[in-house]
Amino acid sequence: MRPPRVALVAVLLCNILPSAARPQARRALTADDYARAERALGPATGPLVSGMPGRPSWLADGRASYRVSTATGWQFVLVDPRRRTRTAAFDHARLAEGVSSALGRRVTGDSLPFSSFDLSPNGQLIFEIEKRWRCDLTTYRCSVVDTTRRAPPPNSILSPDSTRAVFIRDNNLWLTDLTSGAETALTTDGIEDFGYGTNNAGWVKSDEPVVTWSPDSRKIATFQHDGRGVSRMYLVRTKVGAPELQAWRYPLPGDSVIFRIQRVVIDVSGPTPQLVRLQMPPDAHRSMVSDHVACGGRICDLLWYPDASAIAFVSSSRDHKHAWVRVADARTGAVRTLLEEQAKTQVGEVGIAQNWRVLPRSNELIWWSERDGWVHLYLYDLTTGQLKNRVTSSDGNVESIVYVDERARTIYFSGQGIEKGRDPYYRFLYRIGFDGRGQTLLTPEDADHQVAMAPDGGSFIDSYSTPVTPPVTVLRDRNGRVVVPLERADISRLVAAGWHPPTQITLKARDGTTDIYGLMFTPSRLDSTAKYPLVDYIYPMPSGSVGPRSFVAARGDHQALAELGFVVVVIDGMGTRGGRSKTFRDAAYGKMEENTLPDQVAAIQQLAARYPWIDRDRVGIWGHSGGGFATAAAMFNYPDVFKVGISESGNHDNRNYEDDWGERYQGLLVKNGESDNYAAEANQMHAANLRGKLLLVHGGMDDNVPPYNTYLVADALIKANKDFDLLILPNARHGYGRDGLYMMRRRWDYFVRNLLGAEPPHEYEIGKRTSAAP
Repeated sequence: MRPPRVALVAVLLCNILPSAARPQARRALTADDYARAERALGPATGPLVSGMPGRPSWLADGRASYRVSTATGWQFVLVDPRRRTRTAAFDHARLAEGVSSALGRRVTGDSLPFSSFDLSPNGQLIFEIEKRWRCDLTTYRCSVVDTTRRAPPPNSILSPDSTRAVFIRDNNLWLTDLTSGAETALTTDGIEDFGYGTNNAGWVKSDEPVVTWSPDSRKIATFQHDGRGVSRMYLVRTKVGAPELQAWRYPLPGDSVIFRIQRVVIDVSGPTPQLVRLQMPPDAHRSMVSDHVACGGRICDLLWYPDASAIAFVSSSRDHKHAWVRVADARTGAVRTLLEEQAKTQVGEVGIAQNWRVLPRSNELIWWSERDGWVHLYLYDLTTGQLKNRVTSSDGNVESIVYVDERARTIYFSGQGIEKGRDPYYRFLYRIGFDGRGQTLLTPEDADHQVAMAPDGGSFIDSYSTPVTPPVTVLRDRNGRVVVPLERADISRLVAAGWHPPTQITLKARDGTTDIYGLMFTPSRLDSTAKYPLVDYIYPMPSGSVGPRSFVAARGDHQALAELGFVVVVIDGMGTRGGRSKTFRDAAYGKMEENTLPDQVAAIQQLAARYPWIDRDRVGIWGHSGGGFATAAAMFNYPDVFKVGISESGNHDNRNYEDDWGERYQGLLVKNGESDNYAAEANQMHAANLRGKLLLVHGGMDDNVPPYNTYLVADALIKANKDFDLLILPNARHGYGRDGLYMMRRRWDYFVRNLLGAEPPHEYEIGKRTSAAP
């Protein structure tokens, strides 16, 4: 055997070579270093914050309830706007005894196993733990509410009155009565690839139907989903024995056939369901506000009239450059078009709220448009489709309509970018008249405001915070006046444990004039005389890298990575949304390879000039999905700036990703001889430019961004004779699931080795040690 001879030669060389020629020992990080970084992750930091409220729920009696964190768990709170009081919702200890007795297992008052509740007219507490329970708040005895009421079937959509549910069986819609258990077929002619309510956009799919119930629970709006002739996608699951092939319909940009939807309304009020097919051609499987037609279990861009006599909906063209607002008679299926929106790039944007309302009583439509470069509201005649007047007009965007007071003819809306000199991503609540007069700011604090309006519009709960200041929660009246202070989050335990907040940063974009915003994470024990490598976390259009502007104790693993000896930045460049103009958001239309990278490069240069402890010669970048696409593009197109990159699950060639994404942001695929208008944007076309260290990662069962995107880049790198690293997580989907913590550790290791120039601890396991903030 040869290994002993090799070892002997190595020993002789070490003895012969002068000490100056021997390789220097690399700094080694320890398991304790990683454990300290791990204590900056959410599971460790989140429990150290008290007074963080959950989303309020408004009860039928006009009061609001929410769950708020405490030092030992959670407490439920009741807010009474009429009495202007905040009280504990119930005796938590006594309720825990009653629940424990009913369930046959021990429950404590600060860990009650439900997240919301309701109160019956006689004051009994109603909640769900596997079943629907009722607890008497005098005796605290609990019992099942209705033993005859059945649970909704799996993957069903419940009616507003909670008495019936709709589900899919054999490509058809079925209705189940939750009292009698009777099942009724709502459709019978659905077949494979042409079923009713089918929930498949290619990149995402579900067994739940896509339906929108009418408010009175008597009708359903849905569609027959036409996937006939659409391309298929294939994945193969790894297992012992024969592999498992998964195949489904998945359209791609440029395909001659994509998903279409034939809209229908089904009347379920009588003994026999009545299906009405709308009198119009099929719509392209498109939405103004999503790259699916399903929005939270409902159909995107569709509203019922309050009396269920009609539906209003939006039809979008395949290329997203046209959108038509239409109204359909729910009884006859007759359709009329009210108005059309057009844009040179796209009408709408993925993630924008559905900012419109139909008001049949006044025969009006509140509509939103970006026709002047911002998201504004307009008032239309609901019969003629004629514009009556513009409602909002200042620079900045209507982020969402919060409440419409038809009697007072006022609109309450959340806005961004309206308050000059403030972060344009902060949300503020405003009130304005239908006539566009009297716009009033109702939440003046310089922070991001999350608002929950009472159903009667008389008051609202406002929780406001910034990325570095914890939330203050108050009850305000309709005029914005604080009437009851509710919560003030306490981060003293978090700070005592060593928590280090990020720094809010404002920089200039590629043009040198446009402001861009972000966060910078630095080591809690920063040495201003040292030099720190910088890691840029990136997610490009449309949502950006930073995430919410409200307070979060831990944003992913950004601070954890910083604790290992890095400066980590997240920056929203041009092409992302928020309180920015349409011009800003459309900056990368038709040139997806930009991925905000010109702005990232400009920002990094400014940060290095501003902070001498940033090492501009050691810059890394990483991202997931669209961020994986951007990361590889950064390594190939800016090799002088980015030296180490980790590209996770990137859509590297949008001809290999779902049709709606590329056709929305790049435009329809246009052939040009052997090439097309997507080719130059594909990462594999630039792979030969790689000079740094690149790790490509993908889940082998990614049914959102199929792994073939990464294989194309890997193949191009091999053909260019480039060294790179490749990690395939064999059975992982797009988000990696149980492999997520493993990938996080591998990410830390890669940056530590290749950017920090140190050795990581061997096979450290995140999640194994007990954690508390760093």
